[in-house]
Amino acid sequence: MIEFVRNVRLWFVPEEVRQEGGTPDYRFSLANERTFLAWLRTALALIGGGFAVDQFLPELRWGWRVGLALALLAAGVLCALRAVNHWVRCERAMRRGEDLPVSRFPALLSLVVAVVAVAMVVVVLVGWEG
Repeated sequence: MIEFVRNVRLWFVPEEVRQEGGTPDYRFSLANERTFLAWLRTALALIGGGFAVDQFLPELRWGWRVGLALALLAAGVLCALRAVNHWVRCERAMRRGEDLPVSRFPALLSLVVAVVAVAMVVVVLVGWEG
């Protein structure tokens, strides 16, 4: 838990990461940044999907519409937060010469998206009015 709090602090003061270890090859830091940006694009797409479900499917029953929209919005928020935390963790590991941190988050995010997709298939097959 203390490590997580330290990582959150580093989100806002990334220059402190430079105080640890040595400077890695800049290509690795840039690749880490590109990965971070890819996660942010994924988060924006999930958030956009959540708003689209809520705004463009008014005929869908309220419970389905809100449930699907909130699932996508929550996945987007988690993805954005995880992106910055993963960026800090990887940057610190590279500077320390450690293995890159492992994460279960991609599997969790995939499961959430799959569940929402299956729910959308049910909505399409059953019909919007249910």
